[in-house]
Amino acid sequence: MTTNLSSRPPADRASAAPAAEGGASAAPAPRRLGYPGVLLLLAGALVLLSLVRSVTDEGSLTATGQWSAAITFAVPIGLAGLAGLWAERSGVVNIGLEGMMMLGLFGAGWAGWQWGPWAAVFAGIVGGALGGLVHAVATVSFGVDHIVSGVAINILAQGVVQFLAKQWFGQEGSAAAAAGGNDKQSPSMDRMEPFTVPGLADWLGDLADKHWFLVSDLAGILGAAVHEVSWLTLLAVVLFLGSHLVLWRTSFGLRLRSCGENPQAAESLGVNVYLYKYAALAVSGALAGLGGAYLAVLIRMYQDGQTGGRGYLGLATMIFGNWRPGGIAAGAGLFGFMDALQTRGGGAVVHATLLLFGLGLAGLAVWQFTRGRRLQAGVNAGLAVLLWLWFATTDEMPLELVTASPYLTTLLVLTLFSQRLRAPRAAGRPYRRGQAT
Repeated sequence: MTTNLSSRPPADRASAAPAAEGGASAAPAPRRLGYPGVLLLLAGALVLLSLVRSVTDEGSLTATGQWSAAITFAVPIGLAGLAGLWAERSGVVNIGLEGMMMLGLFGAGWAGWQWGPWAAVFAGIVGGALGGLVHAVATVSFGVDHIVSGVAINILAQGVVQFLAKQWFGQEGSAAAAAGGNDKQSPSMDRMEPFTVPGLADWLGDLADKHWFLVSDLAGILGAAVHEVSWLTLLAVVLFLGSHLVLWRTSFGLRLRSCGENPQAAESLGVNVYLYKYAALAVSGALAGLGGAYLAVLIRMYQDGQTGGRGYLGLATMIFGNWRPGGIAAGAGLFGFMDALQTRGGGAVVHATLLLFGLGLAGLAVWQFTRGRRLQAGVNAGLAVLLWLWFATTDEMPLELVTASPYLTTLLVLTLFSQRLRAPRAAGRPYRRGQAT
């Protein structure tokens, strides 16, 4: 007789996924920040930004244009990270996110120039979902190693989209070629008009122009959320909130996460593990495809190589976010902020972030010292001093470091917080129906 997993009391649900093979007890999970802690961190980050902006006189750190660009860079990376979250919470590692984004990018470019940007979004979602289902067939049904399957999808997707681009966009005399397409890009599509909140956007803009400490900085940042905002950005926010609700507030999400923690225990409670893994990978592929479609709608066409490794950055963001939607959103925002800084501001603005990170590390060192983590506090304090010396003795960062700053920032953050990360226990492990625990 089987028991429905969602009908068990909370204590039994927690015990449905044993920690490790052989009955070993689980290590206690690190404490998560509550809402007061998150708000306190956000307030502290705003104070640091305002302080650094005042000291360095780099107004672009909190300018609306800077944060609008940061959102633009963050959305496709965040969608890729959310796609990886759905896959790994079901127990499947999805290295093929880059390939699924390529499929979504191409599908959006093909549909967009014919039927408009919303058709492009739909085609991108379908293209990515197909890639996710291919990964599901390989890993779930046939037991192929997850890494091998993901790499194969990335290679296959690149070859497929390049071949189809030559056939559909680059043929001489075709309608696509006459409309401006070639083997490297599709014809352009209509623009998806952004939205602006009337009144509020102007008021925040006026407030930001006053250059008041903290108040104008907050107005400049908030202005990016109400001025010239893409509808796909709003859709991404809804998807992040929806993913949290579905995965952590529904019986469907409980069963899916149990497949990523201990599929044998989930199976013994009546969960169809194969079905949930297929569903998770279809959603994962669709989200990655939406990320590719976002890029196509942004530049109004498919362009070869436009994904630029964002699928891999999404995986890094997923790890940084500790396999949770809120953490992924924060990681994508950080990467988007740094990417926008180096794209829009250049070496002088990125140079100002040395002081920002130095102050941040100093604050982290003080917090760790009060918690008795003296070794970690000493290391972070030393890094803070080095960053301050670098800032004080230079005027601008070299171009090579400016270009690499988003990636260096990601590595730094992952290094600092690696001890608080915990992946789903069964992620990447092979599973066959009926096998012993």
